[in-house]
Amino acid sequence: MGESFNFNYSSRLVPPSSKQQYPERLQHEIQGSSFPTYLDVPYVTPRTRILCDIIYKTPIPDIEDALNSSGITPSPELVEEVLKLSYGSPNAAVSFFRWAGLAHKPSLYAWNLMVDLLGKNKMFDELWAAIRSMKEAGLLSLATFVSVFGSYCVEGKFDDAMMTFDVMEKYGIEPDVVAVNSLLSAICREKNQTNRAYKFFDKIKLKIPPDGDTFAILLEGWEKEGDVSRAKTTFGEMVVRVGWDEKNMAAYNAFLMTLVHGSQVDEAVKFLHVMKGKGCLPGLKFFSNALDILVKQNDSTHAVPLWDTMVGSGIMPNLITFNAMIGLLCNNNDVDNAFRFLDEMPIYGVFADSLTYNMIFECLITNKKVREAASFFREMTKNEVPPTQANCAAAIKMLFDRDDPETGVEIWDYVLTNRVIPADECANMLLMGLCSLGRFSELKRFAYDMLDQRIIIYESTMRTLQKTLYKDSRSARDIYDSLERRWKASYT
Repeated sequence: MGESFNFNYSSRLVPPSSKQQYPERLQHEIQGSSFPTYLDVPYVTPRTRILCDIIYKTPIPDIEDALNSSGITPSPELVEEVLKLSYGSPNAAVSFFRWAGLAHKPSLYAWNLMVDLLGKNKMFDELWAAIRSMKEAGLLSLATFVSVFGSYCVEGKFDDAMMTFDVMEKYGIEPDVVAVNSLLSAICREKNQTNRAYKFFDKIKLKIPPDGDTFAILLEGWEKEGDVSRAKTTFGEMVVRVGWDEKNMAAYNAFLMTLVHGSQVDEAVKFLHVMKGKGCLPGLKFFSNALDILVKQNDSTHAVPLWDTMVGSGIMPNLITFNAMIGLLCNNNDVDNAFRFLDEMPIYGVFADSLTYNMIFECLITNKKVREAASFFREMTKNEVPPTQANCAAAIKMLFDRDDPETGVEIWDYVLTNRVIPADECANMLLMGLCSLGRFSELKRFAYDMLDQRIIIYESTMRTLQKTLYKDSRSARDIYDSLERRWKASYT
């Protein structure tokens, strides 16, 4: 296939806005393990669909005749669109590309798409034939080699990828730090290959000085692999070689996240204080991600000092981060700190929502804080923050168990008045509580009212009531018998 790419025309390029444009376009548009086709996109133009139909459905020997019969003159833009949808039929795409080149000289982007298509389909001999044709036409760019790096690395051909870097100069492309970073990124994208990338970096760093992006790629690789020791070494070298610069925040974030993932939060906090002094403190995104990890690990011990470092540095937390911290503290039964965070929210212009209040309310209930739970319930209702149905039911049970039935009844009244649904669980907790305290007349009154409102009284609740009331007195048995008749009538 090699010489089929050589159309012997002088270079008429579609110039990129920067040397990075085409690598980025290729990376964002067509990377992936599955190849897009014209059937996978929501809309393609009629001409694109006709050409793609030919590419995918016509035998290779007949493609050129079919294309000629289509009556379509392929513009450079149309060629690009068709190539992006032809990764699943590479040999036919080559025939199309050759045919299209007879009408119009393909754009630089189309050439790079062709190289990428061949690489993604493991057609490396044809890929290099295309590159030689591009060299003859003066069409090679950094994007061409970035694509080759990625294709080789996906196939585990790392030595071939590094060989490609070594021959760039012979093809007229000066290897610079952008090329180095592109190769490092391609290697590090593959599983457990950061050490290989680092060895290449170690070999090339004296010839081509690294920049902040170089270290960010390596540090993100160590983060992905969870190698705290190597991350520390790489970070130290970064500080020596490129110094401190807030533009290198991606590298700092990766290093700090490696420490957090590696359960070295104390170390991360120490580095944060150093970074603050250098004017390189990460933003809310890092702290949110780090706190999210600690929340998942249920590690409030380290989360609180990390939070204090964040707010002490002037970074304004939002409602999501506040709720995450309050939820973590509640999970660890740290009610005092949860209240501290609740009280501090208005200082940062953040206002508690229903989730905030209900997490604390649930914690108070779980820890059987009777007085505090009663007071907090009244604060919630005063602030028009509704407690959840589950919290209301749990609170009623806890309050009756802990000898504050009046507040339990108050919560039930709130449930009815504010139509907290479903009310069944709350109702059954109330009846069980009244029964345990021997308040049978109230039990009967509340139960009749519940049945009138078609609130379900569980069969298990009725069995418990029967057991208790039948052990008490004749009048108690009469109350149960009357209630049972009414209960059965309600379900017939």
